Amino acid sequence: MTLEFFQTYWWLLISILGALLVFLLFVQGGQSMILTTRSEVDRSLMVNSIGRKWELTFTTLVVFGGAFFASFPLFYSTSFGGAYWLWMLILFTFVGQAVSFQYRRKNGNLYGTRFYDWLLFLNGTVGCFLLGVAVSMFFFGGEFTVRMGNILDPGAPVISQWAPTHGFEAIFCWKNWILGLAVVFLARTQGVLYFMNNVGGDHAFFEENRRSVLLNGVIFVVFFLAFVALLFTAQGYEITSDGGIVPVEYKYFFNYIDMWWCLAIFLIGVVMVLFGVLKSFFAPRFTRGIWWTGTGSVLVVLTLFWVAGYNNTAYYPSLIDPASSLTIYNSSSTYFTLKVMSVVSLLIPFVLAYIAYVWYKMDKKPVTPESIAEDGHAY
Repeated sequence: MTLEFFQTYWWLLISILGALLVFLLFVQGGQSMILTTRSEVDRSLMVNSIGRKWELTFTTLVVFGGAFFASFPLFYSTSFGGAYWLWMLILFTFVGQAVSFQYRRKNGNLYGTRFYDWLLFLNGTVGCFLLGVAVSMFFFGGEFTVRMGNILDPGAPVISQWAPTHGFEAIFCWKNWILGLAVVFLARTQGVLYFMNNVGGDHAFFEENRRSVLLNGVIFVVFFLAFVALLFTAQGYEITSDGGIVPVEYKYFFNYIDMWWCLAIFLIGVVMVLFGVLKSFFAPRFTRGIWWTGTGSVLVVLTLFWVAGYNNTAYYPSLIDPASSLTIYNSSSTYFTLKVMSVVSLLIPFVLAYIAYVWYKMDKKPVTPESIAEDGHAY
């Protein structure tokens, strides 16, 4: 097991965490629908349906960042430390989510439930959009430089230096907006599908969500196709045989061609997402759409991470200095660190099995107005 093996292995784990995070954003998608309904009963059904899962999304985001910090620390210091305005805005929206679920219906709430509903809405829209922007930078780059020699400068021992705007420029890049909006409407689509699967006892509520599936699904497909077109025509950065980094036209398109299995998984994922959306709309009582779109989105996101980091590709391009672009080879931890963490990672299947069991127990009975009234921990 060489250093290269562990670098490849940990990028695979990062890919899995990122893909699972995108699936779990159905919680945020459900939150973005809260303000669109005027019925207090329907709003309560929505909040208590997704309220059972919000910790999973939050925890996965934290683990995703922690895994990046441990396995690819140079990325962590470059992105989280440099583009901190982008990441701080993401953090604030998620903190607002955690506070809202805990205090929305607490006795003595001075702000009222409407205030916390707005915080949930902002996390569901702005939070998802900014996460899409952050991931989009894996392909369209950021304005940073990396100088390893700076660590020896006692006056300014900063390895990575960012543009003066520190992440704001990424938020206003139109290419990043495409993926950001695609993530928002994918989350909304999956949020609606989860309501159809998890909330019972109200036919009108089900039919309203069934109509919303097609609207949000179509908007998502439009932005996703635009992102794929940008991705396939984008310039990427490739590692040369002598260790240099050079720009290559249509790099990500050729990555899909070179890694044909990656393209096959991508297409299977796209078909699964489309099937879940269309059958949920056209079939009168189909409730399994969330599992089709969820599995499909996981497969698609996995391939996006793979074409970003594998096949001698720089997964974090620098728009200022191509030589500063980050790869899984020049940004990873040491051999010893990766090896020790790999042993710990063998516990992941057991953790996932526990999560699946708890999920099954929580969703064994659908959420209804009666179950909310009987629940002493209703949100």
